[in-house]
Amino acid sequence: MPVPPAIEVERLFKIYKSVPAVDGVSFAIAPGSITGLLGGNGAGKTTTIAIIMGLVSPTSGRVTVLGADMPGERHRVLQRMNFESPYVEMPMRLTIRQNLTVFGMLYGVPDLAGRIAQLGEALDLTDLLDRPTGRLSAGQKTRVSLAKSLINAPELLLLDEPTASLDPDTADWVRAHIERYRHTRQATVLLASHNMTEVERLCERVIIMKRGRIEDDDTPARLLARYGRRTLEEVFLDVARGRGEEREAAQ
Repeated sequence: MPVPPAIEVERLFKIYKSVPAVDGVSFAIAPGSITGLLGGNGAGKTTTIAIIMGLVSPTSGRVTVLGADMPGERHRVLQRMNFESPYVEMPMRLTIRQNLTVFGMLYGVPDLAGRIAQLGEALDLTDLLDRPTGRLSAGQKTRVSLAKSLINAPELLLLDEPTASLDPDTADWVRAHIERYRHTRQATVLLASHNMTEVERLCERVIIMKRGRIEDDDTPARLLARYGRRTLEEVFLDVARGRGEEREAAQ
């Protein structure tokens, strides 16, 4: 029997004051895959991810995550998924250990102290665990945010700009850890990013959004070939500026 998608989005609409933030989006993501979700500001990426997480109710359409309808059945799957974004701050006065303990308790993580120690070692945080989160560098905060997103060893990991504002070395380190985790856990990853090099490195498939709609959806290699470009950044700029539409009209 075919394996059901980890995420299935069908004719998804989200309208705010008559303005569609998400406009008829449909896609399915296979278990164990890593997919990039691209688009400029206002393209609908963040709203789509929020609906997938069950944080926002769609105006119409259906979203199924790990077999559960969102948001109505999100209680069935929340412990099997997690989210990471450097733009979501954790309580600054709490230490890293305290923050991870709070999130671990929310997810019902067994042997929580052991899991925190394991993540501390894996993410080079062991010597920082008892430091207040507000006293960390940007790179350290990103590693803590990643530890939070992995505290429950999720089957589904949603990432929003996971390497934003990081120096190249730290960003490369974070990407390598995401790759290792995905392969080790056989996890499904949905990655929203503006870093095209990151997407080319990590993603097997790329969904490009514009004005709430999906403009293109394919592997990086096929996108490069179809647009006649050398890099995904050039493809992204073609889509953002409408050059792909101009080329189709000319044909």
